[in-house]
Amino acid sequence: MTQTRRRFLTAMAVAGAAALVRAPRALGAEETPETTTVRLTRTPSLCLAPQYVAEELLRAEGFSGIRYVDTADATHSANAIGSGKADLNFDFASAFIIAIDAGQPITVLAGAMAGCVELFAKVGIRTVADLKGKRVGLRSLGATPHVLVSIIAAQVGLDPVKDIDWVVDPNLTPMELFVGEKVDAFVSNPPESLDLRAQRIGHVILRTAVDRPWSQYFCCMLGGNREYVRKHPVATKRVLRAILKAIDLCSAEPARTARRLVDRGSTPRYDYTLQNFQENGYDKWREYDAEDAIRFYALRLHEVGFVKSSPQKIIATGTDFRFFDELKRELKA
Repeated sequence: MTQTRRRFLTAMAVAGAAALVRAPRALGAEETPETTTVRLTRTPSLCLAPQYVAEELLRAEGFSGIRYVDTADATHSANAIGSGKADLNFDFASAFIIAIDAGQPITVLAGAMAGCVELFAKVGIRTVADLKGKRVGLRSLGATPHVLVSIIAAQVGLDPVKDIDWVVDPNLTPMELFVGEKVDAFVSNPPESLDLRAQRIGHVILRTAVDRPWSQYFCCMLGGNREYVRKHPVATKRVLRAILKAIDLCSAEPARTARRLVDRGSTPRYDYTLQNFQENGYDKWREYDAEDAIRFYALRLHEVGFVKSSPQKIIATGTDFRFFDELKRELKA
């Protein structure tokens, strides 16, 4: 694996981003895509920056109509896909699982990255177990931060219903609640988490990018609207190919890719974008097993009552990793 990774990085350094933008030789053997349009979600989260890196790659794959559907944050992408407002994009594995359990027509197609979530706490709280009896800030109950803190707390023996005081304020964001010392902890991701660390506000008691077992599974995955995937299999595979190549660029050429995004106006801060690419698991998509990630999170969600379906049912009704497996072989370094 180390030698493979070294060869890949060397090839990337020599070829640069331009080589990836060109359509691959394998496209000659593929059928014409059923559609040249794809709708992706757009959020403020830096974790999902590869979707903007992928724009040129999507055009090389034959897409001329690349549209973005605005959502409040990354945790709303699954619902946008399930409702048919968007065709395909990233979201947390847990968000996709909950949406599938609720009957939304979503197909999870690939793993994307491992880790981007950070659990911030005030001084005096050193571990997740110390959250017992403490206040945790949320935008709303049932949203992804609530879900993630609940399953993380349950892993260390806490009862997320009885042991944690969940605080929701319609007038303040969770970060504002935390900075204003109205709560003791909250979940964050880039760029918020980078802001807090730069300003030395609170400290991180858990990072899914490095702390087990969370770091061993995909955090964010790629899912599509079931009808889009069914009607447009060739187009779906091409979208996946473009996005996976974009993830490779974020991992192998973080400085160049971050600069390109800033120059294009896709993100305002070069330093935060670079730090995000360097710290989070954009190099894991070839290594990790997507089905294992769904199974892991589905079990955790079932244990705390967020879903009723078994992991086997979620996998059977809401996943299709055939394209992902094909692209792993095709794009092998």
